[in-house]
Amino acid sequence: MSVDTVSLTGWGRTAPTTALRFRPGSYEEAAATVRGCGPRGSIARGLGRAHGDSAQNAGGSVLDMTALDRVLAFDAGTGEVVCEAGVSLHRLLEVLLPLGWFLPVTPGSRYITVGGAIGSDIHGDNHRAAGSFSRHVVRFELLTADGGIRTVRAGTPLFDATTGGMGLTGVILSATLRFHPVATSLMSVDTERAADLDDLMTRLAMGGDRRRYASARVDLTSRGRATGRGVLTLGEHAPLDALPAHARRTPLAYRPAQLPSAHSLVPVLVPGGLLGRASAAALAELRHRRAPRSRTGELRRISAFFHPLDGPRRPSVQGRGGLVHYEFAVGHGQEETLHRIVRQLSQRRGAPFPGVLRRFGAGDPGWLSFPVPGWSLSLDLPAALPGLARFLDGLDEEVAAAGGRACLTNDSRIRPDVLTAMYPRLGDFRSLRAELDPDGAFRSDLSRRLSL
Repeated sequence: MSVDTVSLTGWGRTAPTTALRFRPGSYEEAAATVRGCGPRGSIARGLGRAHGDSAQNAGGSVLDMTALDRVLAFDAGTGEVVCEAGVSLHRLLEVLLPLGWFLPVTPGSRYITVGGAIGSDIHGDNHRAAGSFSRHVVRFELLTADGGIRTVRAGTPLFDATTGGMGLTGVILSATLRFHPVATSLMSVDTERAADLDDLMTRLAMGGDRRRYASARVDLTSRGRATGRGVLTLGEHAPLDALPAHARRTPLAYRPAQLPSAHSLVPVLVPGGLLGRASAAALAELRHRRAPRSRTGELRRISAFFHPLDGPRRPSVQGRGGLVHYEFAVGHGQEETLHRIVRQLSQRRGAPFPGVLRRFGAGDPGWLSFPVPGWSLSLDLPAALPGLARFLDGLDEEVAAAGGRACLTNDSRIRPDVLTAMYPRLGDFRSLRAELDPDGAFRSDLSRRLSL
């Protein structure tokens, strides 16, 4: 097992801290690390794609789980796969997509481990139909604070505390997942432009009934009658007969596309990674006009449709302070809160990146799972933006007052009192943690900051 001292951050490159990193090559080595973790505790870490500080542990130890990455078994009849927690979603696609099976839920990056996907209870553009990742987990093996390994099944309190529990109930070692059958490795995609936020939400609600996957890119620089304008994207797995003749010979070929991300489209940067309002608005106008007014049935590779975050990233876009990723959700009937926040964002300087709007379905059983039935908006803001902390604190209070919540996976700054208002099962989570791990073997920067 390799050991080194490293400085770690979330993917947004904010709030770096230093920890002792262990890379166990077996379950026994992982258990030994947990038993000997010391007073600052330990936390599991995957590929580091969470934007916040949930996989950091200042002055303690971090378990890099990426060496435990085997696919252990697969049932071609049911689509069930057994794999170790350090395997990435990308690797699962490499193995299973050519066999006609696809991930039941996938976020904007495929470079996420299975353990991270469960610990964050990730969601995707199909939440309305499929829910979050945990709904497709049959069971997992969990290394607990006493060094023992438990088999945890869906429908139990420990399962619901662990899915979305940010690694604080233990270290996930392996999991059994259900995959979704597909006929091809291409997506059939519809694109529509919307004139304002009301138009965009109406199209998103209607489109989600027609297609499995639905999301919208929101222009956060537009004002006046165009406030909240955007581009709707709807997708469905393409049937075999939709493919051109040459593609039908290898309909399930997995050929990941390396796309330029939104970050790499920013041509000129000023110090700190901030664009002036005129430059940001011009860039947003260019993005909006380049999108088709209406297009149906475009064929795209799976990676191009699902994983825009896996294109080349320009660290200089983030500026010296990195990016703060802010994601919140509010329920049906709270649309005015969403409108009000979008209007406030449109007044801010230096937001060169569009937001992403989704419609969520029924909530998930995880006690700290993020989605609630309604609407979610996610966006990136340069951490160096003047007054950002105060501004986001204000948004948190509006979201909490509307019965909504912010996403813990991407958080590195929310106040503990606001979190309590957002997550009604937080008390249950803390009680189970105290019973399961009385000495605090599992800790992170996030858990200390929020008293989890």
